Amino acid sequence: MFNKEVKSVLDLIKAFPTEQDCIDHLEILRWNENVVSPFDSTSKVYKCKNNRYKCKNTGKYFNVKTNTIFDNTKMELQKWFLAIWIVTSHKKGISSLQLGRDLGITQKSAWFMLQRIRNCFGLDNNDQLEDEVEMDETYVGGKNENRSISIRRDKSEEALEHYKKSTVFGMVQRNGEVRAMHVENASEIALLPIIYENVSKESKVYTDQHKSYSKLERVYDHKVIKHSRGEYVRGRISTNTIESFWAILKRGIYGIYHFTSKKHLQLYIDEFVFRYNTRNGNESDRFNLLLCNIENKITYKELIA
Repeated sequence: MFNKEVKSVLDLIKAFPTEQDCIDHLEILRWNENVVSPFDSTSKVYKCKNNRYKCKNTGKYFNVKTNTIFDNTKMELQKWFLAIWIVTSHKKGISSLQLGRDLGITQKSAWFMLQRIRNCFGLDNNDQLEDEVEMDETYVGGKNENRSISIRRDKSEEALEHYKKSTVFGMVQRNGEVRAMHVENASEIALLPIIYENVSKESKVYTDQHKSYSKLERVYDHKVIKHSRGEYVRGRISTNTIESFWAILKRGIYGIYHFTSKKHLQLYIDEFVFRYNTRNGNESDRFNLLLCNIENKITYKELIA
């Protein structure tokens, strides 16, 4: 979709030197010369001045940024494009402090941009994982001994619930995609419905000895790797692929972001899932793919609520 090959931030700046260049690119990606009203997709659309359009059925005016993450923001599109390029190309992500310094904006503005961008990473995918599928659970959060004395002394039920680690469950198809989500716990009740929905019944499923997976053999060709006996690979049976994804996720959260609240944890997980599932594409492909999914708008008040 680029007029020329873009491999770096410098190339991106050269490709989109003005606001109009960014708008033109967005219009091609979103509409491909067939403008659709965000208020009524069946309505005829009239082209107006200054990159505006009018929806005939509703009488409302709009532009390519309406009802997207760029709507109602004063930040120029070139900075948004740079932020999206950086987030989608950096394997472990980028902190709001660093992005703010790179773009010359405040940390608060950079955080808002990053959260809006993360809200677009959760792409819909109705295809089930198949063939050989590994699954595992992990836990995200700080160690109790690293917390302040006042927090460690608080033994109330509310405090214990708030500061306990968050459970994340993941499934990955060998040489394919990963699915990961923040779950309430790692019980059968929490995990089995997710597995049945996302994994084809013809699949070979590999897990560790966690008791929540014990009933999978009723539906799948289920093989267990016995970590308690020091076993990590037995022929093709292992959970090394999903554990490698956990390593990337945790290095990013602990090394770049340092802390994620339970409320926003899924947004960060979606960010790492997006980069993993597009690992075979190049930076331009990931950049454009995200720009095609920018309608997941969220307000600042919703983010901090």
